[in-house]
Amino acid sequence: MFPMIDSPKDARKAVSYCRFPPNGIRGSAHTVVRASNYGINEGYLSNYKEDLLIMCQVETVDGVKKVEEIAAVEGVDCIQMGPLDLSASLGYLWDPGHKKVREMLRTAEREVLKSDRKDGGAFLAGFAMPHDPPEALGKRGYHMVSGAVDVGLFRNAAVEDVRKFKISLNADSDYSDDDKDSDEKYWSE
Repeated sequence: MFPMIDSPKDARKAVSYCRFPPNGIRGSAHTVVRASNYGINEGYLSNYKEDLLIMCQVETVDGVKKVEEIAAVEGVDCIQMGPLDLSASLGYLWDPGHKKVREMLRTAEREVLKSDRKDGGAFLAGFAMPHDPPEALGKRGYHMVSGAVDVGLFRNAAVEDVRKFKISLNADSDYSDDDKDSDEKYWSE
């Protein structure tokens, strides 16, 4: 998955990082990497392309303007929409539910979905959020939906652990559970 892909040129570069020479610039120490089972998979070089999933994240206004061209780049399998960075790009930092952000996402979605998978087009992927649940993304044509981010899950578990610890230490104090982080509305689901 490659972040901040804003042009077909960026997408071609991303694809080149995944392919061995002469079709790309990927390092060729294939006998010592996990992907080849550390050299045990003798057929790795002849079939590695079949196992690739190259995802380009479109997260800016510039990327959305060129998303149809990005989706058409040979080797790009999936366009992953980035609603949080897109909201920042539009001037609505941490407000991915803003009307203008949603409109820009819908524009990008339509452009990606116009691409024909049989003719090298890309799948559409995105992140479910409290204001945009997985069912809604599925109805709009998303092929892949991420429901949680590992760092967010770890963060929530750590915050909950600290909260319980504070309560246990402050059982006789005025500690309140009403102190919620301002960004919880984005990561709590």
